[in-house]
Amino acid sequence: MDFPSKHSATGTTIFTVMSALATEHNAINLSQGFPDFHIDEDLSQALGDAAKNGFNQYAPMAGLPVLRHEIAASFKKRYNVAIDADAEITITPGATYAIYTAFTAILSAGDEVIVLEPAYDSYIPNIEMNGAKVVPVALQAPAFEVDWSRVKEAMTPRTKAIIVNTPHNPTGAIWTKADWDELAAIVRGTDITILSDEVYEQLVFGDERHYSVLEHAELRECSFALYSFGKVYNNTGWKMGYCIAPPAYTQAFRRIHQFLAFTVNTPAQYALAHILAHGTAEPVHAVMQRKRDHFLNLIKDTPFTIHTPARGSYFQLASYERINDMPDMEFARWLTKEYGVATIPISSFYHDKKDDKLIRFCFAKKEETLDEAVNRLRKL
Repeated sequence: MDFPSKHSATGTTIFTVMSALATEHNAINLSQGFPDFHIDEDLSQALGDAAKNGFNQYAPMAGLPVLRHEIAASFKKRYNVAIDADAEITITPGATYAIYTAFTAILSAGDEVIVLEPAYDSYIPNIEMNGAKVVPVALQAPAFEVDWSRVKEAMTPRTKAIIVNTPHNPTGAIWTKADWDELAAIVRGTDITILSDEVYEQLVFGDERHYSVLEHAELRECSFALYSFGKVYNNTGWKMGYCIAPPAYTQAFRRIHQFLAFTVNTPAQYALAHILAHGTAEPVHAVMQRKRDHFLNLIKDTPFTIHTPARGSYFQLASYERINDMPDMEFARWLTKEYGVATIPISSFYHDKKDDKLIRFCFAKKEETLDEAVNRLRKL
């Protein structure tokens, strides 16, 4: 069988590769972005209660009304934006799925999409699977800010979309209100759609503030905003997310969604509606800031260099410039095999495998996990 090539990516994702390598060498897995601690007990109880109480059949295609209305209430409270729960919110099996569905809803063969790199590794395959062309624009290290002149230069009459991500994976950078204003200025008068990947929107640290595309009145009218429950409630294995978009965009999104997943895990939807209504014992940003600060304090005792502390997400970039000059993929494999700590090489987030000698640590782990990982790294 000659299987058609749908995208340029080869093999399995770097996350699968590094997690498998961690298992093979009994390494501590600080590569793939998932917590290793228990979820909120009330959320766990709510999931079991929903299943026991018979909420086990198909939910409506757009998602349970009770969950969509709780999401709308949450955004009104946190961002002071009014969202039509029925016409603008769709529950999805994870945010990665939502990103693919949004692209599929708008792209045709020959379209172009601007991608800011380094970028989450699903973006480029998603675009290419829809017959469109990727136009990469590099962010400016070490703060990984947007060079707006370069974005504007990358735009052509074929530009159909720009995908952005804040807080940013893998760098932990955060967009300011000025960034959104710059984006609005360069797409004004065009038919360009914005995909705003905001899965880490509640993981911001210190005095930082997440600005959502939904708060920008002009951009909101041409955007898909994409979210993950897994990043907020530390339950990535549930694969639950959602898309917020204007009614016409939501209709286009649902035309695709109904023939991909159609609907999403019903008891999980009830459980998430419950936790949105009642809250958790401690907000996720406080939990993750404590873990970030703990990791940064520990890593000072190693030869790694931290150029910029993560402002959001649950990832920290580190340079190994004082250790050796291996290519980052080779270094990540070597670190896993020889020192028992798995990370992600940042070249994996670039289409051309640009190598700045940086790796990504995930600090969304128990303190004892971070302690043991850094104990191993001190031997470098």
